[in-house]
Amino acid sequence: MVNYEQVIQLALERGFYFPSCGIYPDAPAGFWEYGPSGVSLKNKFIELWRRELVRRDRMWEIDGSQIMSQSVFLASGHLSSFADPVVKCQKCGSIFRADKMIAEVCSVVIPESAELEAFDRTIAEKNIRCPKCKGALDGAKKFNMMFRVGIGPQDEPAYLRPETCQSIFVDFPRLYKTMRGRLPIGVAQIGKSFRNEISPRQSLLRLREFYQAEIEVFCNPGRLDEIDGFSEVEGTVLNIMADDTIRPMTCREAYERRTVPNKLVAYYLGLLAEFYKKTGIDTSRSRFRKLGEKEKAFYASVAFDFEVETATGWLELVACNYRSDYDLTSHGKVSKEKFEVLDDNAKVLPHVFELSMGIDRSLYTILEHSLREDKENERVVLSLKPYLAPVHVGVLSLVKKDGLAEKTEEIFSRMRTRYDAFLDHSGAIGRRYRRLDEVGAPFAVTIDHQTLQDGTVTVRSRDSMAQERVSTADLDSYISRSVAFP
Repeated sequence: MVNYEQVIQLALERGFYFPSCGIYPDAPAGFWEYGPSGVSLKNKFIELWRRELVRRDRMWEIDGSQIMSQSVFLASGHLSSFADPVVKCQKCGSIFRADKMIAEVCSVVIPESAELEAFDRTIAEKNIRCPKCKGALDGAKKFNMMFRVGIGPQDEPAYLRPETCQSIFVDFPRLYKTMRGRLPIGVAQIGKSFRNEISPRQSLLRLREFYQAEIEVFCNPGRLDEIDGFSEVEGTVLNIMADDTIRPMTCREAYERRTVPNKLVAYYLGLLAEFYKKTGIDTSRSRFRKLGEKEKAFYASVAFDFEVETATGWLELVACNYRSDYDLTSHGKVSKEKFEVLDDNAKVLPHVFELSMGIDRSLYTILEHSLREDKENERVVLSLKPYLAPVHVGVLSLVKKDGLAEKTEEIFSRMRTRYDAFLDHSGAIGRRYRRLDEVGAPFAVTIDHQTLQDGTVTVRSRDSMAQERVSTADLDSYISRSVAFP
């Protein structure tokens, strides 16, 4: 099992991601940028998400604004409730997130939604001092994590969205009418969200600017067991954790045992499990953890976190929340808009089930689960699924003379519009293979003197290192069989 530092080293050296504004000493924490390898991996991950969730379930996808009015967040409850508990050192002025600090210092777990008195009481009982200077700590306070922006010369208040779902809720009446909606219907969105985290750290795992892929499923609360596609996932296994025990069970078993409240929730958890299996994450190290009453978000009546075991511990990748009618009711009250819709000739206020996915965390987990050290062959290998690899194929000339460079350029020109191909003429062939292994390229095609004689090339497989002679006429079909989406 690789560690976090090995993943970071790979990310920095192979162009996956790196800190923003890194050349300046005042670069703020919590902002990271994707390099060419990271962008390619991210785009392929998103396309797989679209195929396996959005298109499979015939959802609608929108692209909403990143800046939204103050009224939106007044209605959603973010202005009053979207806050973390913080404590400040009286001596050095350092500020810490109270629940995280307490957990790190004395291993006491207090939900972030707990009353402030609970943090003060534990700090006093455990005699917790400032981790930096050992000074005394002030009482806990709430810190709202939204970024405020001023609009126009009047500096009218607005906010960078802390989650992508609010535009889905606000747009729902228009979408349902113009797209001739019928419940249940999922509305999806991918985009950036912004949270003024108190102490962001560990690169992609806690950011102030991050990517989300959110799905909001609008449903009739009286018909939650009438799901047409349930038979497609009823045999899909979910690792469900409740009462500190992980129990593998099929979607049907989870529904029949009432481990999940209805078929709709079981169906979408099944779709999510099938999606992540295709990303290459080791799903035997995953779980759907059912949240207790004190852990759930303020808007959720039932909640599961999809978590995956990493070198940093169990990491939440997707929040799965049954939000009931909280959002549509709240926006209806503030906006005076009608959110009821017709379903089988009856008016109904839809309930919402949410799959809120962290893209950055998912990409980190894919990298960690795919990275391995092949000590026998003295190499590092990123064994990504071929269809997610930033580079599908490296095209290499054995040497640059004797017409091999020209032949390599010719083969590369035919492949570069079909695949993410990388052309490389320089260096020892072994070192070039190793570089491709580290970036996750499933194939390397080498053009040698035999190519000029019989029109064949050497195709090397990343994982097995096996080499095979393939005709240039068959090369396209050979590569496409592996790199096509499942």
